[in-house]
Amino acid sequence: MKKILGISAFYHDSAAALVIDGIVVAAAQEERFTRVKHTAIFPTQSIRYCLEFAGLSLDELDAVVFYDKPLLKFERLLETYYAFAPRGLLSFLKAIPVWLREKLLLKKQIYDGLKEIGSYDKKKLRLLFSEHHLSHAASAFYCSTFEEAAILTIDGVGEWSTASIGMGKGPEIRMLREMKFPHSVGLLYSAFTYYLGFTVNSGEYKLMGLAPYGNPDAEETARFEQLIRRRLVDIKEDGSIWLNQRYFRYATGLRMVPDRRWKALFGFPRRKRDSDILSHHCNLALAIQRITEEIVFKMAREAKRITGCSKLCLAGGVALNCVANGKLLRSGLFDDLYIQPAAGDAGGAPGAALAAHHLYFLEPRLASGAMPSVYLGPAFQEEAIEELICQVGGQARKFDDEEALCSFVAARIAEGQVVGWFQGRMEFGPRALGNRSILGDARHPEMQKKLNLKIKNREGFRPFAPAVLEEHAQDFFELDAPSPYMLLVAPIKGSRRKPLPGNYHDLSLWDQLYRERSDIPAVTHVDFSARVQTVSRAVNPRFWRLIHTFQQQTGYGLLVNTSFNVRGEPIVCTPLEAYQCYENTEMDLLVIGDFVFEKYYPLRR
Repeated sequence: MKKILGISAFYHDSAAALVIDGIVVAAAQEERFTRVKHTAIFPTQSIRYCLEFAGLSLDELDAVVFYDKPLLKFERLLETYYAFAPRGLLSFLKAIPVWLREKLLLKKQIYDGLKEIGSYDKKKLRLLFSEHHLSHAASAFYCSTFEEAAILTIDGVGEWSTASIGMGKGPEIRMLREMKFPHSVGLLYSAFTYYLGFTVNSGEYKLMGLAPYGNPDAEETARFEQLIRRRLVDIKEDGSIWLNQRYFRYATGLRMVPDRRWKALFGFPRRKRDSDILSHHCNLALAIQRITEEIVFKMAREAKRITGCSKLCLAGGVALNCVANGKLLRSGLFDDLYIQPAAGDAGGAPGAALAAHHLYFLEPRLASGAMPSVYLGPAFQEEAIEELICQVGGQARKFDDEEALCSFVAARIAEGQVVGWFQGRMEFGPRALGNRSILGDARHPEMQKKLNLKIKNREGFRPFAPAVLEEHAQDFFELDAPSPYMLLVAPIKGSRRKPLPGNYHDLSLWDQLYRERSDIPAVTHVDFSARVQTVSRAVNPRFWRLIHTFQQQTGYGLLVNTSFNVRGEPIVCTPLEAYQCYENTEMDLLVIGDFVFEKYYPLRR
């Protein structure tokens, strides 16, 4: 029985994952412990959690595996600076000392980081390094239940590769094609993320959420698409791309793009963070989203052509583009998709461990898949909740019966209240999937506005996702497959839509946003789509029961589900963090395990 620890760190979204006998038994992102979003530091606390969960010491591990190969990355850095010289001198002078001082000594950093966790025999510790895109590929294929599948990984950049096509069969993975830096779909999308005023490596989903506000029929949108194709990117039939580096600075500069050149190209300056969002911002977001979808589809088509497989596994940061994923699924190109729930760099941790398990140790593969659920983080027992109550001097009502608890909470949600829902083990990956969630009534026309502005403190245009009973998903959405990880966008059923005025796309962002578009307005985006989570009774029985109870009370088997955090903070990990978030926002109710905190509880008695 092999016990392997996987680590991702030193770029963004540090994480650790523990694989025992081919199963991911524990995994967590370091940000949840440090409370620094997207932290890149060595994942000391995540590793400590994984080992404590399994009752293991470092000396009991068969291997520790890092998710990429730093020497290859350093080679890419040097060759890139050499190729672009004399451009990039300032970036070179800033980056190289860091590499020489820290990153070239990464083995030492890992050994030193492990020492903080506990003593171990350095001579016996087997430290391995997996290539970045192999880690991504392994995280998707081995966690799927497919015996054979094409594998497509797309992100910013690993060592040299920015996208790859592979094929998995049984315990084997063969990497067949790769696209190399500086030509990158992820970096292309991030360049537009930057130019439209969002933060690179964390704001890409905001760009995706902004795109539907663009006018698909506008001349400006079409002109933006033409400019991108003529000046920025050449898209080949196999999905590979060539980026015109005159319009980018990420290879050797300290910014993503030359702002003045993009202003001359598109006709407006880079949007400053938190400034007004105007129609040309929306149209440009729509243009790059459309182009990204085209590239992803062409890459997927090429993956099918060279592998002959009917199923596809996806990973890498671009695999979090759930709009592209949904369209790929509906295209019918593949019979089935599996998308790694932690598709970004955090997923490199379980991927690296699984790659070592199967490709280094040559262990057989389990037919059930290596990651049957994403609920892989810490859980807290009743004693911890009672300790919290004493610590904060709060009042809480305990329910001894789950049915009564769900009935009480469902009724409050139906009244329009917002509920913090904290249950069981924390989710691994960027999505809250019913254990660290904030919940509301999707029927409520003001719910999106309330959640964005009074609870989450985030941009008002951002859409919210529905969590729907798996067996009733087709009552609401045009979706023929489960979507347990909130990684597929699907259209709202036509029967639930409300008519829009003829000039709808000419309206301002806010006029589009606050127009009621369906009978579930809080989760219906401006283009009649929704990022769906299907909830299975077998996978998350308590969350399923809550939604089922809400259905019995209202006739609607779905809720608004958003992550339990506020803008700029990671999802909550502990009961205390949940309570503090609840107290500092306008949430009405907090449910931790069997305990219910209610701000106005004394008045309701």
